[in-house]
Amino acid sequence: MQGHRFETRQVAARARLACVLVGTLLSACVVVPVTTEGYDPDCRVITHHMTLKVKQLQELQDCSGRNDCLLQYVVIFGASAAVSGSIVLVGNVVYWAEQQAACTAPPAVAS
Repeated sequence: MQGHRFETRQVAARARLACVLVGTLLSACVVVPVTTEGYDPDCRVITHHMTLKVKQLQELQDCSGRNDCLLQYVVIFGASAAVSGSIVLVGNVVYWAEQQAACTAPPAVAS
């Protein structure tokens, strides 16, 4: 029975350590959508494409040494990833539709 309790404590300690490490790695970071521009020579149109980029912010105010800081960091990162991911998904669909509508195939060469 003693061995089982020791293993349970080890698992709990590892889980806490993993949470702290994840929180530290993601601390004060947000995910933002970034738009890039390109050119499609086949369609002769300027194309746009959205991606996600992680940006680091300054430390949160009122967060010195308290346990709820980890929760704040994880929530902020997760929320920004969800919102930005949705923006990128919708944006890329719209950009794809615009490109398809604007694409004019070059005239066929008569042989």
